Amino acid sequence: MVHQYTDSRRDREPDRESNREPNRESRRNNGRDRPSKEFNFYSFLWRFVATLILVFATYNPTEYSFVGWLMHAREVDALGPEHFVVGVVLLIGWVILLAATSRSLGAFGLILGGSLLGGVVWLLIDVGLLDVDTLTSATWVSLICVALLLAVGLSWSHVWRRLTGQFEVDDGEG
Repeated sequence: MVHQYTDSRRDREPDRESNREPNRESRRNNGRDRPSKEFNFYSFLWRFVATLILVFATYNPTEYSFVGWLMHAREVDALGPEHFVVGVVLLIGWVILLAATSRSLGAFGLILGGSLLGGVVWLLIDVGLLDVDTLTSATWVSLICVALLLAVGLSWSHVWRRLTGQFEVDDGEG
């Protein structure tokens, strides 16, 4: 009895010499049903949490933010290189988020998104579900809206592809 050796890689990769197509199973799968490649609610949630962290780390109405830390260090004349490094790290995060959001939504999309969020906040205040009687509460609501708009900007290409089936391609800046 002769055993025939089969290479399992042949079933997954095309044979370069004969240009043989991969088998039907690998064509059907093609990585499309892997959850790591798919955009879903949790993908958006992770983006929202990341933008919340950046926004709240930069500024919030408590003393636990970069701005609060910087102001306190300035008052006690204790500014140092750690303030510079953290500031540059935050600046890098902001540049990345703002560039991605700006490219994804554009100026008109940012205006529409900001208007929609403002309208929703106004509606929630009007029906009594949101209370912004103090400057602190209004600041928290504003910061959450900024983070939400940035998260939408980071996610918009994925949402657009889902809605239309079209990919957004950035041709470059020049």
